[in-house]
Amino acid sequence: MPVDLTAPAAAERRHYRGDHGRHAHAHAQLLFGIGGCLDVEVGGHLMRVDAVTGLIVPAGALHGSASRDGADVWVLDAPAAREFDRVRPLALAGGRPHGMTTAQWLELARTARRAAPRRRLDAARLERAVAAALHEDWPAARMAALFALSVPQFHARWRQLTGQAPQAWLRERRLDTAHRLLRAGWPGDTVAAQVGYASASALLYALRRERGEGARALRGA
Repeated sequence: MPVDLTAPAAAERRHYRGDHGRHAHAHAQLLFGIGGCLDVEVGGHLMRVDAVTGLIVPAGALHGSASRDGADVWVLDAPAAREFDRVRPLALAGGRPHGMTTAQWLELARTARRAAPRRRLDAARLERAVAAALHEDWPAARMAALFALSVPQFHARWRQLTGQAPQAWLRERRLDTAHRLLRAGWPGDTVAAQVGYASASALLYALRRERGEGARALRGA
């Protein structure tokens, strides 16, 4: 029987952090990740919801969830339908519009292909590692090794998850930190060493090229 797209349903954006106790619902629940990673245990099986993976939790299924670093998720309480009567991880494409209607979310859950098992890629883990050693070299191979992935696998997964290539993402982290330190009055050479640039001139060139910012304007701010 097809999904009744006119049946009542409630969808809302929720933020999860920490552990959430096990419970069950009289309705099916559809989870669509926005950012971060939510681990969901259903019937003894641990699954995840992130920016490229959703999940169908059937009515009556006992489940619990947890997120160490926080996760934003669209949660939809779905009407009874054969399509939602079993646990199913959903393969999602990134960049879904936030203005989707309830009917569109239901249709997405109905038509999305089943997500294949994948090694977990926790963006917050890489963010912590990079922040703790921003002055060091971070080639893609070093990032990939944190998750026991090959460089091509990591590159594809990271772009799916964040919308950026790994080195473009890393450059933004370096420049964000440099911007903050220069505004705080740190010397250019010191800041460059802190964020992994060979010299103050190389750092200032990157700031001008990427963000149109100069050291004098930053210090003036």
